[in-house]
Amino acid sequence: MTTEQKPEDIQMLRAEIEMLMSERQSLLRATGAAAVFVANLDSESLPESTYAVADILAHTLNELPEDTLRDALELIRPTVDAAKSEEVKEA
Repeated sequence: MTTEQKPEDIQMLRAEIEMLMSERQSLLRATGAAAVFVANLDSESLPESTYAVADILAHTLNELPEDTLRDALELIRPTVDAAKSEEVKEA
C-alpha cells in the first residue's frame, strides 16, 4: 500500500462510519417509535389478524439490550412530547 492510498482508505472508512452512524440513528428512531406504540397500544382493540405480528414486535423490542432501547426512547422522546403537546392544543 502506498502512502497515497492510505489517506484515500481513511477517507473511505470515515465515510462508511458516518453512513453507519446515520443508519443507526434512523433505526433507533424507528425502534423508539415502535416501543412507544407498543407501550400505548390497547391490545383488546387489535384485530385478531394482527396478533401474531404485534407479538413478534413486542418480543423483538423486549430482546433488545437495555442500553439500545434506552437510546431509542431518548432519541424519540422529543418527537413524542411534541406530538402530545399538539394533541392537547387541538383538544
